[in-house]
Amino acid sequence: METNIGIIQKNRLAVSTALSKLLADEFILYTKTRNAHWNVEGSDFHAMHLFFESQYEQLDEIMDSVAERIRALGHYAPATLKAYLKLTHLSESENKNGSLDFIKELLADHESIIEFIRGNINPFTDTYKDAGTSDYITGLMETHEKMAWMLRAHLV
Repeated sequence: METNIGIIQKNRLAVSTALSKLLADEFILYTKTRNAHWNVEGSDFHAMHLFFESQYEQLDEIMDSVAERIRALGHYAPATLKAYLKLTHLSESENKNGSLDFIKELLADHESIIEFIRGNINPFTDTYKDAGTSDYITGLMETHEKMAWMLRAHLV
């Protein structure tokens, strides 16, 4: 059935394509945060284990909402590792299992996602006439800003 929400197909496709890249980034960041949760070592293990858990739980909710937004626009959300690796802006690195190493890498990824989101807020409204998605990703950006702040606070 045709999606008829007042946004032309071409614009819904463009927004969904950008959201698919965001979903891939969210999935990679989620996986990296799970890795930190599972593999962190050191005298701060327990606190960091719980901290990373709270972060990946937030990312799980974000991934679901991004995928659902793509579906609301009438497109299918990417849902394979192959697709995510092709779409993502993020990369994986081999690092030590100390909390500060994980925090630095996760912080950089959050900041990258924040910049990607920030760069799409106005185009979604102005170019693609999708104020709803623009508003939606503004909220996501604020969530990532808070998560980045929580990570950054460990580096002081």
